Amino acid sequence: MSERVSQIVSGIFILLILGGVIYLSVNRKPNSGGGNQTATTTNLGDQTPTTGVQYKNTQYGFIFSLPDSWKDYSIIEDEWEGDSIGSTGQVQTATITGPLISIRHPDWDYKSPRQDIPIMVFTIAEWNLMQADKFHIGAAPINPSEIGRNTKYVFAIPARYNFSYLTGYEEVDQIIRGDNFKTF
Repeated sequence: MSERVSQIVSGIFILLILGGVIYLSVNRKPNSGGGNQTATTTNLGDQTPTTGVQYKNTQYGFIFSLPDSWKDYSIIEDEWEGDSIGSTGQVQTATITGPLISIRHPDWDYKSPRQDIPIMVFTIAEWNLMQADKFHIGAAPINPSEIGRNTKYVFAIPARYNFSYLTGYEEVDQIIRGDNFKTF
């Protein structure tokens, strides 16, 4: 009987985490400054090359090409958190963290949010640990999807990043599936 109660409690816990993730993804605001988040907004749209709209990140070594409608985008810097299972079987939250860079459409508004393009940054060692199930990110039963890598980092899109079906989620999905992400 106690095993059944444990399963019910675990199920409720997972539902609460999923609800929290969905709530936070919809209500995430730039410059919120809450907890250990480092959410900042930087307008980099004026750095657009003549060949189109691009976001270039020299810190991690990648370029993301965007449609012209994304000119004057902004960048939200945040953190992903990974949870692990302790030796006693208990979930240990936020045991590993890393950068989460979101490219925000210029038409995004608090009253009418649009789908961001979220890019998770992992060291190769972190990526390998996650692939070996040493930690897990979010409540989805699948890991983030790799979109590219260089000699230091693996770049990924969170599982179910567009699960809230915000305005523009179809366009973001097409952008991500296209040949728009390059590393250096």
